[in-house]
Amino acid sequence: MMKRSLLCALMLGLATTPAGAATLVKTYSYFAIRGSTLDEIQKQLLEHGPEVKTSGGSRHPGATQMSFTTRTSYAEKSDSCRIVDAKVTVKVKVILPHWRQPRKVDPDVKLFWDTLSADIKRHEERHVEIAKNHARELEDALKGTYPQKTCQAARDKAAEITAAILAKHDQAQVQFDRVESANFESRIVRLMRYRLERMQNGQLPG
Repeated sequence: MMKRSLLCALMLGLATTPAGAATLVKTYSYFAIRGSTLDEIQKQLLEHGPEVKTSGGSRHPGATQMSFTTRTSYAEKSDSCRIVDAKVTVKVKVILPHWRQPRKVDPDVKLFWDTLSADIKRHEERHVEIAKNHARELEDALKGTYPQKTCQAARDKAAEITAAILAKHDQAQVQFDRVESANFESRIVRLMRYRLERMQNGQLPG
């Protein structure tokens, strides 16, 4: 069973990416870890994992660096100004661990690592899905705004909408991490049992 200290360390950074007309630039990078026991792997993750500023600079088993950019176009008339188009670009860099497996390793350790690494990646991809939904909401909200008296007022409205939806997005990401953390140990044990059953049935390589 995973130690509780690693449970806390698995609070990954937020991953974000848009959907629909939005543009996503997504890359992956990996950091190497070694170890032949669960304790050694845990120690390596905590020593070599990426630092996450949102958690006070502590190191994590994985993280995602991201940035949002919104481009908004306006059309001005004599008595009004409205948003005619909005595009969101999100740059995402997902950082994941890569285990340099020793030649001889206990099968239970390999089973644990395969389960954990798959769960880390799933966790990050779910953050991406959460962000997709909010990016779509942001674009739709910007395009659906009513005309304002001036373009400055239209820009102020766009800024207000953007701030509100990104704050909502951040809250959703934090809530997801909170739920994931609370269910971590039971989830990993369940996934390990499922993976072991599939191996025993010949559905996965040993």
